[in-house]
Amino acid sequence: MKAFLILEDGTVFTGTSIGSTKDVISEIVFNTSMTGYLEVLTDPSYAGQAVVMTYPLIGNYGITSDMESKKAWPDGYIVRELSRIPSNFRSEGTIQDFLKEQDIPGIAGIDTRALTKILREKGTMNGMITTNENYNVDEIVPKLKEYRVGDVVTVTTCSEKEVLPGDGPKVALMDFGAKNNIARSLNNRGCEVTIYPAHTSAEEIIESHPDGIMLSNGPGDPETNVSIIKEIKKLSETDIPIFAICLGHQLMALAHGAKTYKLKYGHRGGNHPVKDLSNNRVYISSQNHGYAVDASTVDADVAKEAFVNVNDGTNEGLAYIGKNIFTVQFHPEACPGPQDSGYLFDRFIDMMNNREEK
Repeated sequence: MKAFLILEDGTVFTGTSIGSTKDVISEIVFNTSMTGYLEVLTDPSYAGQAVVMTYPLIGNYGITSDMESKKAWPDGYIVRELSRIPSNFRSEGTIQDFLKEQDIPGIAGIDTRALTKILREKGTMNGMITTNENYNVDEIVPKLKEYRVGDVVTVTTCSEKEVLPGDGPKVALMDFGAKNNIARSLNNRGCEVTIYPAHTSAEEIIESHPDGIMLSNGPGDPETNVSIIKEIKKLSETDIPIFAICLGHQLMALAHGAKTYKLKYGHRGGNHPVKDLSNNRVYISSQNHGYAVDASTVDADVAKEAFVNVNDGTNEGLAYIGKNIFTVQFHPEACPGPQDSGYLFDRFIDMMNNREEK
């Protein structure tokens, strides 16, 4: 069955329908990872977006247990070619069947490199995936321009708290759309991790007497999370060590008066170089974000830049002055991606242990 991708600038790509056949309007973004497509599909940060995979062959190792949440989150999936027969001893099915089970419409057989060039040159834009051959571009484009991602943190967060037992420090993980590997990375280091819904009050977190607080990744425009930002501000006024990743990094910055802005086409992939300004070492990182903190709006008396993106100089992390708080824009838990910056979890644990000894 034919499928069509219609962009808000009027560009139309024709390919083959994969997954669900329903129509969908979404923000179209691209990911440059060569592997890890299942982790991409199950990353809650993609809620409200349709993902273009720039690597030309997707699905060659099928569907495995490497899921970052209990379901898939993108509105749509766009690939050059889907592998017809997966080959991996861990494979439990095909990506085609997975997309159908998850009710995610997609399109295969289009020139994803050409599509990516359009998104890089003109910036991220909205689009529609449809199997309706009688589509009317003039009627669809205004609808595309009206689309907004909305409150996707509320959609992706957990409904009730969950505890992962451990013998080490107790960590309160705020779930703004967290990937499983954040909790797993802490739990594997011995931490007892309690995962809290995004709208949990600061008072409830503080009263649980955690040794540390983790603010997770998540989807959408950080500035829309007004009530959450107020609670994060309260948490930051305690002496509890806080480590924040991606959306959590942005929310902490907003809580301290800084500003965020939308990147032209975002950073999504497993090969983004970031420099740790404390030692001038460069690490290859996994990233998935469309917004960034404007470093020029960060009060120098409140925080200093800790990491920068080597490619474009954008802010990749902050260290808060006089506080046990540090935040990063990239994903030290990776999945998919390199493990270069996993040491940051160890740094967080050291912060918690040092506080206990005082």
